Amino acid sequence: MTEPRLRHVQCLDSRGLHRMAYWEWGDPANRRVVVCVHGLSRQGRDFDTLAADLCGRYRVVCPDVVGRGRSDWLADPMGYAVPAYVADMVTLLARLDAEVVDWVGTSMGGLIGLGVAALAHSPLRRLVLNDVGPVIEPSSLQRIGTYLGQPVRWRSVDEAADALLAISQGFGPHTREQWLALTRPQLVPDGDGFKPHYDPAIAVPFRAITPEMAAAGQALLWQAWDSLKLPVLLLRGADSDLLSPATARAMTERGPKARLVEFAGVGHAPTLVQADQRQAVREFLTAP
Repeated sequence: MTEPRLRHVQCLDSRGLHRMAYWEWGDPANRRVVVCVHGLSRQGRDFDTLAADLCGRYRVVCPDVVGRGRSDWLADPMGYAVPAYVADMVTLLARLDAEVVDWVGTSMGGLIGLGVAALAHSPLRRLVLNDVGPVIEPSSLQRIGTYLGQPVRWRSVDEAADALLAISQGFGPHTREQWLALTRPQLVPDGDGFKPHYDPAIAVPFRAITPEMAAAGQALLWQAWDSLKLPVLLLRGADSDLLSPATARAMTERGPKARLVEFAGVGHAPTLVQADQRQAVREFLTAP
């Protein structure tokens, strides 16, 4: 598989500038651009398999959201929030000089995409939301809170892969080779072992969310959803604990009236590695 190009763009935050890394696949002069954005504790290399699928037709750009992967960590952890990530992505889109953009967002990456799509004069043409919507189920937040930002260290890639698999059952079945490919970019060397690739402080604003803040955020997200005018593909793991069947159904009935595709045997969230998942994305993006 071809290796992507690693590039960086400078973005503004409350304390100055930070560098956001992004992985670029395909012809850098291609005007057809797909931006793929990962989940809360993941990074841009999650999309390697999908990007390899799409890069013959598109320029595929997979950022490491700030605080993750090869991007800088923030001095102020309260900057780890979706509105700030949306601002970073607007800077990235300006760098890409793309007039029309398609977006694939998994979980947090989907919420960022929703934020970008809802902006006046947004360049987004089509939006794929992977297992996320305006309502985040509290049980999933509790589950994520059990591991996010916890100090951890692994002696080997295999040990890390086993540990990450234990907290990622919702990703669905993968071969060992597929799982190791998803695991390696999640690790950074730490002495004679490995630690997670992200700033543990991303957990600070996550843990500060109150029920009142969640309710207010939900209202704003529905408002953003109802304002959308572009085609939306909603992917859902049939066993997802984050995107409920009721929320998914509501997303097909209001706002842009998403097209819903569910994957059996998968929870939160489909990794877009398996052939049927990639096919659903590819057919939606390339449809006339």
